[in-house]
Amino acid sequence: MKTIGMIGGTSWHSTIEYYKLINQMASKIIGDWANPPLIIHSINIELMREQNKKKINTKYLDTARKLQTAGAEAIVICANTPHMVYDFVQPQINIPILHIADATGKEAKGLGLTKLGLLGNKPTMMGNFIPKVLKNNYDIETIIPEEEFVPQAHEYVSKELTQGTFSDAAKQFFIEQIELLKEKGADGIILGCTELPLLIQKGDVDIPTLATTNLHAQIAVDFIFNK
Repeated sequence: MKTIGMIGGTSWHSTIEYYKLINQMASKIIGDWANPPLIIHSINIELMREQNKKKINTKYLDTARKLQTAGAEAIVICANTPHMVYDFVQPQINIPILHIADATGKEAKGLGLTKLGLLGNKPTMMGNFIPKVLKNNYDIETIIPEEEFVPQAHEYVSKELTQGTFSDAAKQFFIEQIELLKEKGADGIILGCTELPLLIQKGDVDIPTLATTNLHAQIAVDFIFNK
């Protein structure tokens, strides 16, 4: 088995979910009596809330190098938003970062989806680090909610979901956004916040939803077992 280095902490709720999913998926291959080698470095989520891109890039590069030195053979960033560091960090380390958008793109391509609605916090929805990979690697278009709804989405993610709170109001809001994205032509929805799949279940909407956490965990397991 290969060793995965995990950069967590944004939030610790999502890091737990990643750790659980990777071990559960691995157990289906090696049995419940064993588990894969994982190295976890959990950063302080306040770093992301400062929104200082230079500090964020520097911290993630330092952390990735430490994981590489510790024996990690690939890096998994345990959240969507911190993938904003990918273009800065990847060229400066000697092991691959398994990109969450590649995990999403492979699944979407397999389902025949071509236009995905993206939900998450403001940096994830407004950034290009997911849409760019989907377009360049999978020829998939990405759309987001109307600008007027972005602050509310960000508020629910940052003030509730990443704090482990899953309110009925948040659920109703995101279901409404999914319906609006469908009207704009989306044939699938990226649940681009690690906690969103905990809020929105597949039975809640009638459009394919792509739970990035689960898909990301799966490509990590594929790497561990060289699949």
